[in-house]
Amino acid sequence: MSDASGWTDPTIAEFRANKGKVGGYFEGKHLVLMHHRGRKSGHERVTPAVYLPNEADPSSIYVFATKGGSPDNPGWYYNLVDAGTATVEVGEETYPVTVHEVTGADRDRIYAEQVRAVPSFGEYEVKTAGIRTIPVLELRRA
Repeated sequence: MSDASGWTDPTIAEFRANKGKVGGYFEGKHLVLMHHRGRKSGHERVTPAVYLPNEADPSSIYVFATKGGSPDNPGWYYNLVDAGTATVEVGEETYPVTVHEVTGADRDRIYAEQVRAVPSFGEYEVKTAGIRTIPVLELRRA
């Protein structure tokens, strides 16, 4: 369940110890823990991510495959899309979700909402301009 960079384990522990709240970079942001299986390794993974609540439908949230503005998508994106399902932890609640990629004008509208909520997401979009469009996934309670 550990990651190579070492930042996820302390974040996950803090999330669970504080009912979904963490400090540092994630302080004041909506944070979800996404449980998924590596499509190549088969290993169980837990990945923290900032999410945007769906104001029109509280049964779904949106996550963004920014990878900090890197030129490629994060591995968790491929794992979630390939599986089509996952389990998430939001606050003190754990539940299964279905995974749907949001595209086109809906993707652009939702990403713009996230930039308004968390301006650093705009910086990620600038870094990836002309290289890739940052994917937006809807995680809907199953």
